[in-house]
Amino acid sequence: MMERHAKYQRLITYCQSLPALPTAVAHPCDRSSLVGTVEAARMGLIAPLIVGPRARIEAVAAEHAIDIAGLPLVDAPHSHAAAATAVQLVREGRAEALMKGSLHTDELMAEVIRRDTGLRSARRISHCFVMDVPEREEALIITDAAINIAPTLEEKVDILQNAIDLGHALQFDEVRVAILSATESVNPKIPSTVEAAALCKMVDRGQITGALVDGPLALDNAIDMEAMRIKQIDSKVAGRANVLMVPDLEAGNMLAKSLSFLAGADAAGIVLGARVPIILTSRADSIVTRLASCAVAALVAKARREGGKVVG
Repeated sequence: MMERHAKYQRLITYCQSLPALPTAVAHPCDRSSLVGTVEAARMGLIAPLIVGPRARIEAVAAEHAIDIAGLPLVDAPHSHAAAATAVQLVREGRAEALMKGSLHTDELMAEVIRRDTGLRSARRISHCFVMDVPEREEALIITDAAINIAPTLEEKVDILQNAIDLGHALQFDEVRVAILSATESVNPKIPSTVEAAALCKMVDRGQITGALVDGPLALDNAIDMEAMRIKQIDSKVAGRANVLMVPDLEAGNMLAKSLSFLAGADAAGIVLGARVPIILTSRADSIVTRLASCAVAALVAKARREGGKVVG
C-alpha cells in the first residue's frame, strides 16, 4: 500500500530546495491559518508577510504558543483591509504569492479581481485542486471546483490552459487531460459533451496547447484502464488521465470531496490566472495539505520566473 501523503511529501521536499516564496498572508487570525503560515516559513517554503490586525494576531499566537517572532507583520484593522493590503503588497512587488488566512474566500477574491487595483491578467481566473489520492502513483489535478460556477465554453478554454500549465509546473512527465461528462459519447442533449468535443478540436487547431486532451469521457473510463478497454475507447488519455476537467463547480466540488471523504485523499488548493499564484486553504485542511498548497504555489512561481506559460 502506498504511504499516505507520499506524493505531497515528495513535493514539499523538492520545494525546500528552492528559495522561500515571498508570500502575503491575508488575515491569519485563527490557530490553523497561523500555524500553517509559521510551519511553511519554518520549512523554508514561504517567506511570509503577515497582514492583519496586529493585536488580534499576537493574541492568537500567545494563546496557542505559536512563535511569530521575527516574521514581518503589516497591521490592517480588519479582514477587508487585510485583503486589500495583501493584494497591494503583491502589486508593489514585495510578494510573489498571495495566501488566504481565516477570512472568507469571496472577501479575498473580490480584491484580487478589482479592475484597477487587483491582480487580473489576460487569463480567466480558475481554481485547481492538486489531489494526493492513495493508491495512485501521481498527483491528480481537478479543475474547477471553487471559482467558476457554470463556465462558458470561452471560459473553459482558460480553465483548461491554466490546468495544463499547472501540470507542467508540477513537472508531470506528460499532461493528460480528461474532459469529464456523464458519458463518453457526444450527445446534444448534454451540453457538456458538446463543449468537451469543441475543446478537443481547439486542441487540434493549436488554440489550447501543452497536453494530450480527450473528451467527453466519463469518470470511470478517464481513470481506469479496464473500464476504457471494456468500452473499447481508442484514446491516449482514457484510463490514464492526470488532469480531470469537470463541467461545472458543483460536479468538481462533489468529485473532490468524494475523493477526500470516501477515498482518504488530500486536496491542496491553488488559484491560477492572476498575476501570482493564490494559495486557498480551508479551515479543515491538515498541516501537510497547507504545506503542499504552499509548495504548489512555489512551483507555479518558479515556472513564471523561468518564462513558463503559467499565469499566476
